[in-house]
Amino acid sequence: MPPFPLSAGAITERAAWNEALRALPGAHILQTWEWGAFKQRETGWTPDRLAWRDGGGAVVAAASVLTRRAGPLRVMYVPKGPALDQTNLDALRAVLDALEDMARRRRAVWLKIDPDIVAGTGIPGGGDPDRPPQDDPAGGAVLDLLRARGWRFSASQVQFRNTITLDLTQPEEAILAGMSQGTRRKVRMGPKKGVTVRVVANEDDLRTLYALYTVTGERQGFLVRPAAYYREAWTRFIEAGLATAFLAEWEGQPLAGLVLFHFGPKAWYFYGMSSNDERQRMPTYLLQWEAMRWAKAHGYPAYDFWGAPDTFTEGDPMWGVYRFKDGFGGTVVRHIGAWDYVPSPALYWAYERLMPRILGAMRRLARRG
Repeated sequence: MPPFPLSAGAITERAAWNEALRALPGAHILQTWEWGAFKQRETGWTPDRLAWRDGGGAVVAAASVLTRRAGPLRVMYVPKGPALDQTNLDALRAVLDALEDMARRRRAVWLKIDPDIVAGTGIPGGGDPDRPPQDDPAGGAVLDLLRARGWRFSASQVQFRNTITLDLTQPEEAILAGMSQGTRRKVRMGPKKGVTVRVVANEDDLRTLYALYTVTGERQGFLVRPAAYYREAWTRFIEAGLATAFLAEWEGQPLAGLVLFHFGPKAWYFYGMSSNDERQRMPTYLLQWEAMRWAKAHGYPAYDFWGAPDTFTEGDPMWGVYRFKDGFGGTVVRHIGAWDYVPSPALYWAYERLMPRILGAMRRLARRG
């Protein structure tokens, strides 16, 4: 344990921030300098990048805190942060003290944190006897601390609470052997049917990825933002060395794409897209395998499929996507989720009930316009 009390201060230089963050347990791509800058450009969040140091000057915790106005009010959010050793409750207390004080001083309606802290692994209820559920005692202690301080489990879970991760430190043969028989067969089917995968190299390729993404959104019914949003996200992170895009093709025809974000010890499958054509060639399976091989070759020990159901039942809207991801043989990881600190319960109550109505009215007006 580091000596206490910890000293807190801002880091205002990109390389210094990312270097300090990268060394911490729980370091996440959504806490990087680039993500804060991206959210500031695209959606108006203003980042404050804070680090907590021990008596020897070593950074033991970090939080990129995003703030923006909601009418006359402010809201604050720490996406997939703060980053710290989840067994170090003293450091967490120091971080929460500072964040709560910041929320009060800024008169925020709420402050939301969403640290990458593991609550357990496996599917609750024994849904998979080969991978029994296990709770993480350190994650449980963090939950107890948050409840004791009056934090609330958020009704708005911005990021996925659960996910599937794959250990890339294994040999490739072991990774393939850990897949389901059907998934392994489909991975091998792609090359036999003439599918090839390459790393995306230029703007034309990124436009192709966006076109595939719009097709996927229409097919699966999710929101697709304007092209400029994804161009900013994909291009900036690729240029920073924090993302890599892949394209699967057959005889020059684009069939599927994947954008992999990577930072610290992990690579994340953030964006996937596919055509409605030639689906019998199973391009998405080969695409995942080549992305895993790329991440492994570049020294990332873990591959995060970024998202699993909240409830592991067929009625969950993510069930189909989960079955696809689960076939690759990873581990279900359950996180503690997002938690809200509420300086003013009355204001929070009004915001939670009125803001959805205001946003709905704004969307209706926009559609009419």
